[in-house]
Amino acid sequence: MAFTGPVYEIPVSGDIVLVRLRLESTVEIFNAIDLHRNALRQWLPFVDNTRKKEDTEIFIKSIIQAHGAKRDIVYEIRHSDKFAGLIAFKEFDRWNKKSEMGYWLIPEFEGQGIMTMACKAMIDCGFSHMKLNRIQVKVGIGNARSSRIPEKLGFRFEGIERAGEKFASHYIDLEVFSLLRKEWENQ
Repeated sequence: MAFTGPVYEIPVSGDIVLVRLRLESTVEIFNAIDLHRNALRQWLPFVDNTRKKEDTEIFIKSIIQAHGAKRDIVYEIRHSDKFAGLIAFKEFDRWNKKSEMGYWLIPEFEGQGIMTMACKAMIDCGFSHMKLNRIQVKVGIGNARSSRIPEKLGFRFEGIERAGEKFASHYIDLEVFSLLRKEWENQ
């Protein structure tokens, strides 16, 4: 079956839902980044380039207005209708039916299993609705909390992507994890 595209909303659990990224969330997302700037900047290179609300607005518009096979599909993670973070499929390869999943959560929502549940919902959607065959996750070496998520969800560690992510003054190495549809279905 062909790629059917993203859905608008993905239920996760109880009061947690994934909602397609919306322009109306600009201020809420910017304020979350700004309030938690010091905690987020260690692993998220975009934080230091997000200096004002307009920077977040430009990002959201670039996602919403993007067309074509390789556009990113970004969801807001909402907990009791409050913004908690973002999760996305990026770098789509429709021919090979694969994508990379990226995610981040603001600190007040960490340690509650929210991101693991959100990733599980995205994986289910990616394999069943979008008909992906492979999903990969890349995590900065040393980001143990983030690395535990693909490990818990049955991803396999493939290796290290050297200098895989650029920050303002340096590059970091990334752990690469992957999961195939047949592995997910057999879990």
